[in-house]
Amino acid sequence: MARPSIVPIALTLDDRTGYTLWAPPWEEDGEEWQAFLGSTVDLPADINDDDPEAPGPTAVVHLFPSPAALAAFCRVNTDHDLADHPVWPVVSTLGPEDLTPDEDHRFDLDGVYDVVAENPDRWAVDELAATLDIVGRLAECCDTPAEDDDDEDDDDDETAFESVAELVSRPEAAALGLGIDAFLGRDGEEAWARLGTAIDELWEDVLEELDDHLDWTGAGTVSLEAYPSAAEEAESRVAEPEDDDEDEDLDGTPARPAAGSTAAAPAEAATAGIRTIRSGSELTATPAAVAAAQEFWEAVGILPVELVVPDGAGLTLRCYVEDRARFLGREGQVFLFPTPVDLARFCAGDEAHDLTEIASWAEVADTDTLPLPADQDRYDLVEISEVLGEVAQGAGGLVELRALLQPVEGVLDLAEYADLPRVQQQLGADAPLGRAVARADSDPRAPLAAEEAPALVSAWQQIVEDIGTALVFRSDLRR
Repeated sequence: MARPSIVPIALTLDDRTGYTLWAPPWEEDGEEWQAFLGSTVDLPADINDDDPEAPGPTAVVHLFPSPAALAAFCRVNTDHDLADHPVWPVVSTLGPEDLTPDEDHRFDLDGVYDVVAENPDRWAVDELAATLDIVGRLAECCDTPAEDDDDEDDDDDETAFESVAELVSRPEAAALGLGIDAFLGRDGEEAWARLGTAIDELWEDVLEELDDHLDWTGAGTVSLEAYPSAAEEAESRVAEPEDDDEDEDLDGTPARPAAGSTAAAPAEAATAGIRTIRSGSELTATPAAVAAAQEFWEAVGILPVELVVPDGAGLTLRCYVEDRARFLGREGQVFLFPTPVDLARFCAGDEAHDLTEIASWAEVADTDTLPLPADQDRYDLVEISEVLGEVAQGAGGLVELRALLQPVEGVLDLAEYADLPRVQQQLGADAPLGRAVARADSDPRAPLAAEEAPALVSAWQQIVEDIGTALVFRSDLRR
């Protein structure tokens, strides 16, 4: 079985950002649990309440103003809900760089209104899905039942998070797990509008319910004034590191965060799949730089793509012509470049390739905008091999089927462009891997069973080998 994990996350609420830890569901003594870094405390009565009464023991999540403050707390404190987690001895030794959340684990609760106010795209849908998911998990862990044995008529479904429960139960919220396809067309637009209405009606109450369980003192170690505003926190992350070699400032290997939080709670209602897919990428770029670059690449209809395969990681370009994928390459061979700078140099050259005839190619050849891929256009074929191998060795139930979807998306496009019939066969409706992908489309959060994994491992290895025959790593343009 895969090892339990602890993930650093950041929450932005009321224009301040706090850092904490989340332990995705893990199994212990035959029972599934999940938790956040927190504890149960006795909160004082609210003197501003018309009928002040102490709420009694309350589960809270401890938030810290920086990864450094979080790391300092973890080194010396064991009076919290993660102290007995199997990997806590490792986490307690980590420094700030290892406890800095990646972009997938930063949740802007203040920004939800802005997301639903715009037309849906895949980034908005994914961001909103992740935000509602973490809100639901926080509610699950903090929703401890009141200890009142005198009232035997209490409803078993009673919750302190009524607004959270109502929001996540809406069909439109559930549809977020299906991705952008659920919000396309007339029906999709109406579903997005209904989701926006639900957010307008419930989000303030959701935040109020959550805030009662968020400890903005770092377990009594800091004051509220220590927390950065959203603007300050964003500015600190966008600051570019100084580098004398301007061409190589995007080539460094990123530090890996601790792999996969407060009052520990049985995860009876939690999703089973919890394996965090780590990227084998060696590309680093700030979120602001990627977002700025995407404006140009989306406008020209040609997107940067990153592939991670056994031979290494590389960047290329992809567009769609009459709904068929076309890559930067020639005669079915995809060109991969080690850095955005190398790819940009090639684009500015005059070598013939299959994107030359695209109407917007002249803009690509002339731009100074670096080709920085968005997370949705990065495909790690190596990591999914490792994940499937872990499941085959007994880690069933710890991987969601949706882990297959993004790598398979990239693989299908490559197979279409390079004409790789065996890849398409392995992903066909009658093949084991194809059936697993079909289930992932319909029920992305369903767990991958250990008994089906060996067949999937074999199929995926064959796919990766075939994809490798269509990749050409280009390093001949470096200077």
